[in-house]
Amino acid sequence: MSPQPAPAPLLIACALGIEQFALRTSDRGGAGGPVTVLRTGMGPRAAERSVTRVLADPALSGAAVLATGFCAGLAPGMHPGDLVVAEETRDPAGTVPCVGTDLLVKELARTVPGRTVHTGPLTGSDHVVRGQERSDLLATGAIAVDMESAATLLSAVRTGERPVAAVRVVVDAPEHELVRIGTLRGGISAFRVLRSVLPAFFEWHRSLLLPRR
Repeated sequence: MSPQPAPAPLLIACALGIEQFALRTSDRGGAGGPVTVLRTGMGPRAAERSVTRVLADPALSGAAVLATGFCAGLAPGMHPGDLVVAEETRDPAGTVPCVGTDLLVKELARTVPGRTVHTGPLTGSDHVVRGQERSDLLATGAIAVDMESAATLLSAVRTGERPVAAVRVVVDAPEHELVRIGTLRGGISAFRVLRSVLPAFFEWHRSLLLPRR
């Protein structure tokens, strides 16, 4: 019998040390293949550089890429600890459709029961968004904003065809703006949710990388 091909890897990209810590201290059981958690650094340029560099490694050829971490909710009624599953990511450099959105919503509802999961466009910014700018972005149809997801996914698909997705945890929202992550209740709530989501990411990875007929 010929040897089975090695399972395709999964690259999970986040920006902040606290996000990486949450993911590294999560339960890694159930991964369908090699998993790399990459801290890109803050901002779209840092995300683009880091993701492009890492995906040049032959060991990550064909890797699925999932951008995650914290975000700012744009819609009224969002709360810290809510989840955002992107249908697409967008910024001035381009728009990237996400793969397996429905599956991620289903798995997150199972993995983190009781948490609200929002779906829609996730927009990128090169700075922290506050006040009126939040309303302006909401008017474009976006439901949340962060600084790295759009650059991460655009860089990933530029290096080759692969499944991509973005899942973010709301750390502040129009009625719940935070000054510093981790110092207020909303930040702590978002951190705890981020620690819980890896099983949903692994199920997304396994399901999308089943052998094609």
